[in-house]
Amino acid sequence: MTQTLQEIIDANPEAETFRFGDSPELCAQILALVRSGKKTATCEAASAYGKGGDAWPEVGRRDVALNWDGTPAVMLKTVEVSTRRFSDMDEAFVAAQGEFRDLAHWRAGYEAYFRRAGVFSEDMKIMCERFKLVEDYA
Repeated sequence: MTQTLQEIIDANPEAETFRFGDSPELCAQILALVRSGKKTATCEAASAYGKGGDAWPEVGRRDVALNWDGTPAVMLKTVEVSTRRFSDMDEAFVAAQGEFRDLAHWRAGYEAYFRRAGVFSEDMKIMCERFKLVEDYA
């Protein structure tokens, strides 16, 4: 039986919902990495959270990553949350994101992503989250 998003949220009222990436293609690519176990971390501009934005991730909370069309894709449990400056990213966290060859590749990809969002600066704060896959709704 396939669960609806509403049924999942009703069973997990603390859960937030979100989409990876900023396009259908990127969302699908990232979800595939999560499902394969290659992606166990992510980051986002700290400015995307708080007043008028998403709720800050919390250790132990389960959140639902959506497919681009808004249907549930996977449930993730946050295991670590930290902040750092864009310029302070390190190779270990980049490797856990599963999408990038190295730190230089990460910097180019995320600079482009943050510029599309209109928030890029070298000293911008970013939220860094490690997670584990709890359930796959595919």
